[in-house]
Amino acid sequence: MPRLLLALALLAAVLAACSGGPATPPSDVLRVVATTTVLADLVKHVGRDDVAVTSIVPKGGVVETFDPSPRDIASISEADLVVMNGLGLDNWLERVVDAAAPDVPVVRLGEDLPGAAYIGEDGGTNPHLWLDVSNGVRYAERIRDALVTADPANSDAYRTGGDAYVARLRELDGWVRERVDSVPSGNRKLVSFHEAFPYFAQAYGLEIVGSVLGVPGQEPAAGEVAALVDSIRESGAKAVFTEAGFNPGLAESIASEAGVAVESDLYNDSLGDPPVDTYEGLIRWDTQRIVEALGGQG
Repeated sequence: MPRLLLALALLAAVLAACSGGPATPPSDVLRVVATTTVLADLVKHVGRDDVAVTSIVPKGGVVETFDPSPRDIASISEADLVVMNGLGLDNWLERVVDAAAPDVPVVRLGEDLPGAAYIGEDGGTNPHLWLDVSNGVRYAERIRDALVTADPANSDAYRTGGDAYVARLRELDGWVRERVDSVPSGNRKLVSFHEAFPYFAQAYGLEIVGSVLGVPGQEPAAGEVAALVDSIRESGAKAVFTEAGFNPGLAESIASEAGVAVESDLYNDSLGDPPVDTYEGLIRWDTQRIVEALGGQG
């Protein structure tokens, strides 16, 4: 992370410069910094008007390889609460917090999450739990509890907001199950761009055939591409799914060689433009495109 040390060295200057920047939130709201737009949206819907939340990684950014700027570090130094996923997805944040705000409470939403059925990945744990909406519910509940602890004066509001949001997410979870159930059983096979969708597949009855990229930003070897093409043909998978913000060229080549369709605009780590500008919108968008591409009713 070559820019991090420079960013930390410039922190004091940035903090001084921030006085001429955008207006700061009112002093009576809890200032929360989240690593991604998805996590920030969860905080916003639980905390509502009693929180001011910002995301470090911008819309469309890649969280796994993100390099924070001095202004990002300044925002962390001014936060009352920091929210991250953990499990290796955004662990670069820990160094920033240690240097800029060692006393700020940090919530690691994905770690030691009660009730979550973790999926192993290359000796670790796949971090994309929120794509199973039942885990999104668990994230929202953990956020609610963290807000209550950080700001007990507004605990009733956080509980009310959290409970209302959890109810909406439970309805969303049922909606996803209904949509996926419309896919013919033999078509419930998923080929993703990278390994972001195993929790979605596990929760909603899909089989992961393979992924185009094993590691974000790292091109697969020719043998790995050939093996994936063979797996697609042998499994009878109907489509290869890629993600918005990434070049779909490799996935299109693999899909063409395997003789299947390509769907190029799923979302996982980041929100997008409407209607994918909320966590709920992201889940509905991905579900509709996956279901329709696999022959169901989106």
